[in-house]
Amino acid sequence: MDVDVERDLRQRIMAWVADRAARNGGWISRSDLLGHTLEDGTSLPLIDFSRGIRNPQSMVATLAIVSATDGPYEDRDTGDGLLHYAYRRGSGGDNRKLREAHKRGLPLILFLKPEKNVYIPVHPVYVVDDDEAAASFTIALDESFLFMRDVAHPTEDQRRYAVRLAKQRLHQPYFRGQVIRAYATRCAICSLRHAELLEAAHIYPDSHHEGRAVTTNGLSLCTIHHRAYDADLLGISPDHRVAINQALLDEVDGPMLRHGLQDMHGRTIDLPRRPRDRPDTDGLAWRYERFVSAG
Repeated sequence: MDVDVERDLRQRIMAWVADRAARNGGWISRSDLLGHTLEDGTSLPLIDFSRGIRNPQSMVATLAIVSATDGPYEDRDTGDGLLHYAYRRGSGGDNRKLREAHKRGLPLILFLKPEKNVYIPVHPVYVVDDDEAAASFTIALDESFLFMRDVAHPTEDQRRYAVRLAKQRLHQPYFRGQVIRAYATRCAICSLRHAELLEAAHIYPDSHHEGRAVTTNGLSLCTIHHRAYDADLLGISPDHRVAINQALLDEVDGPMLRHGLQDMHGRTIDLPRRPRDRPDTDGLAWRYERFVSAG
């Protein structure tokens, strides 16, 4: 396949991935990825049936890689804003096609796999370095890293940029996908089920030392309830009850305020089915105290 044609095809595939993930709240199932077809009906699975790398025979370079928490190799987010993707030594075509992606600057899809059959896409990503001694490729979230003179030793400005980018394009999508999936793609407060209108709200904010991007520090909320929660106009107690700021309860301002916020006062939130995904009680207590103080 001509490289320019392949580049265009990759963009169309990534648009499909983005649309499908948006419908679910940030994640895609294994069956959807294996069942992907092109516009003409040609089957083109986006992941491999058994390996963590997808090298379509018709393509010059690797299309997608999977970074799994339960995988056989150790993929590392080392805090430098870059992902270090481990590979098997001597794996032949797998490594050759990843090196082609590096050589030609072709974009890839990174699928984060937090658990069986669940994939959170991050794209486009780029292979920017090959450390044969460590048997790992360096994956960047920005095309500009392809042109860095020494990816292994970035300047302080480059490192800060990479870390900030990783937070936006790697950690936040992972957090959102995990949280919204845990809450069965619904708002914990009003039960709205439109994934496009759902967001993952932090209990401890990013700036707090406990503000980790983990499911127990998250709540799946619709846009209006997320904004109200972040503004301390809405609180959630440690026993999972919703409270609305008294000034808002006293205000008269039409159906959105009445049904969207005031009617939620005293309601018990919907919780994830699995206990391990439920919000941290200490975090809820800390955040509720902040809400009370603000009110």
